[in-house]
Amino acid sequence: MANPLHADFYADQAVQRTATIIDNQKMAEGTFRVRFKCPEMAKVALPGQFLMLRINDRNDPLIGRPLAFYDILPDESGEPSLIDVMYIVKGNLTSRLVDCQPGEKVDVWGPLGNGFEPIDTDHLVMVAGGIGQTPFLCLAKEYLGTQSFGRERASASKITFCYGARRNDLLAGEKDFEALGIDVRLCTDDGSLGHHGLVTDLLTQVINERPDGSTMQVVCCGPEPMMEAVAAVSSQHGIPCRVSLETPMACGIGICFSCVTKVQMDDGDWDFKRTCVDGPVFCAEKIVWH
Repeated sequence: MANPLHADFYADQAVQRTATIIDNQKMAEGTFRVRFKCPEMAKVALPGQFLMLRINDRNDPLIGRPLAFYDILPDESGEPSLIDVMYIVKGNLTSRLVDCQPGEKVDVWGPLGNGFEPIDTDHLVMVAGGIGQTPFLCLAKEYLGTQSFGRERASASKITFCYGARRNDLLAGEKDFEALGIDVRLCTDDGSLGHHGLVTDLLTQVINERPDGSTMQVVCCGPEPMMEAVAAVSSQHGIPCRVSLETPMACGIGICFSCVTKVQMDDGDWDFKRTCVDGPVFCAEKIVWH
């Protein structure tokens, strides 16, 4: 009988380190990027994976917070060493993290989760809302071939990044994507920048521009209602879609069962799967949204 608790992405290869903060920089209103040095983790992290972070020598909050790898950067020798993660100041840990200065320490463990499987396609479309852009910078670099992550990479002839927020001062990191030379399309709920409307409007626009016979893949991260809508649009056009869930976690290693989500099984029924060890990336058509 199969073990119902089996998962393919247990944290067997994860490392736990106390890392030194290099930089803690404001990226947008209420959104910051913290950079720290952790070469042991940087060398093995994959696009779409995440880490758990807590502030060193503090018991409040006691547990860490899951944060996606935003960027992996080399040190002076050219080896992967520096890790960027982005966070919104909301809650106990991030309200304290925002005050941390260069030289202070954080406890981190990872890499965790499955990340994005590299799949060749003519056109990769990355769709993000809110803080959902964070898993995609490394993925774009891998598909462009500008950065290697220790595995055979996939390729795409074109990459489009569709990114939406409530207003323009909440958009964070879009210039990092523009610097890669990819097609960046922005939208805001209030019309203060880019398209006045939803990020699904941008996705539909991109799909309608698709040349006949070309292949397309959609990857998505952000608020759950947005991901559900992106999954529906992708499905209507027969385009494969993978979503990176932002389910709240406590442990990150499959112990606490606080991050479960409903996933459709091969027999047509559904079961709870732990986002931290069965995900966070799932095929969108497998998610039971309600």
